[in-house]
Amino acid sequence: MRLARILSPRVTASAHCDLPCGVYDPAQARIEAESVKMICEKYQANTDPEFRTRAILIKEQRADLVKHHLWVLWTDYFKPAHFEKYPHLHQLFNEATKAAGAAGAKGATDPAKADELLQKIDEISKIFWETKQA
Repeated sequence: MRLARILSPRVTASAHCDLPCGVYDPAQARIEAESVKMICEKYQANTDPEFRTRAILIKEQRADLVKHHLWVLWTDYFKPAHFEKYPHLHQLFNEATKAAGAAGAKGATDPAKADELLQKIDEISKIFWETKQA
């Protein structure tokens, strides 16, 4: 019993891949957001209640993944110097995660909501690649 306590880690750290690998890319969020949009389009084109139920469940899972990938970028990749250079970046991430959430693509079946999310991800992506080149 005492040996287990001695050998257990004193500090727990986590990253998007549980190892601070330094690999970040907004494409991960974009792929999930594109999936959300396609599911919305398929939902609109299909009247089968079972299909629609499955579509909503999958769309909500994908929207959660979008939020996860955005949060990883926001909290792990972008540093104070980035937020100083791009003062609207916090607001942009806030808007993007809300666009992925219940008030946005996660809570809607309208492809236009997914388009709004994709636009926010594109804005974040532009800034991300500018910072990678710096």
